[in-house]
Amino acid sequence: MGNDRAFTYNGGAVPPGETQNIRYGISETYLGDPVRIPVTIVNGERDGPTAFLSAASHGDELNGIEVVREVAHEWDLSALRGTLVCLPVLNVPGFLAQQRYLPVYDRDLNRSFPGKPGSTSSKRMAHRIYANFIEPCDFGIDFHTSTRGRTNMLHARGDMTDEGVYRLAMAFGSSVIIDSDGPSGTLRGEATADGIPTITVEMGEAHRFQRRLIDDALAGVRSAFAEYGMLETEAVRWPGWRTIVAGSGEKTWLRADSGGIVDTHSESGSLVHEGERIATITNPFKEDAVGVKAPFTGLLIGVLENPVVYPGNPLCHLVEVDESTKRVLESERSSAQGSPR
Repeated sequence: MGNDRAFTYNGGAVPPGETQNIRYGISETYLGDPVRIPVTIVNGERDGPTAFLSAASHGDELNGIEVVREVAHEWDLSALRGTLVCLPVLNVPGFLAQQRYLPVYDRDLNRSFPGKPGSTSSKRMAHRIYANFIEPCDFGIDFHTSTRGRTNMLHARGDMTDEGVYRLAMAFGSSVIIDSDGPSGTLRGEATADGIPTITVEMGEAHRFQRRLIDDALAGVRSAFAEYGMLETEAVRWPGWRTIVAGSGEKTWLRADSGGIVDTHSESGSLVHEGERIATITNPFKEDAVGVKAPFTGLLIGVLENPVVYPGNPLCHLVEVDESTKRVLESERSSAQGSPR
């Protein structure tokens, strides 16, 4: 079936069968110059859903930028069914400064959605983005990384009690899904509440491109598009194993009880057993070692990369997994330990 709908936004329209690269004004600088975000809109010739891909609402989280750019500019989208809205850099001021928050009173853009005209600078920016490029969509994927000094294994987050989010998260095909509501003001939380199922994909660390994670995320996007019929040549993927970490399951950030230099013994994505030492904290003389042990058997979703801590700083994010997942991960660990080096 042909697509007879133009994608419209305040200031323009993209007819069926056309692609537009635009720089859309969302604010102004102290000098009165426009602040513009890059947007690519691909409107397919055939009918289908409208989806958005977004990244860098935190300006130093770069992995997702490359995911969105490659989909928009390297994929063959000539047979696309529906419309694709690609937003590789939401927080342009933060991106230019290479910092997490908007350098305007350090506001968090990803706590400002859906935004509000006539309100604070961050909410005005969020409103311009949301009203023009998120509200017209049927579903979306918002890419993030861990904050500076920590790293995350690739996983999806979303409210799995929402039927649309469940469908999208399962179709993306990550091994780990954390079932949680988006905090107030987050893009995924507010969009989902508005009937636009949205997931967050967490992947790696800030301030860098990590090719393995980017490729894995691209495979997830292809899988999601297959689920919704946007790219007919693709198939929905099965990641090999999957665990959904529900709110009732154990999950915790382990925090340092003493300051010092950290030696981390397990990587992000590793299975650790109850009582196993995850990290050791020492002083500059390697004295007064403090071991940090796993309080339960689980999967390390995120770990510290910057190896120094004050008391109370997070060391790692540990989540409980079910028995079948535990057996798969234990088998993988045994195989890895037994393989020749």
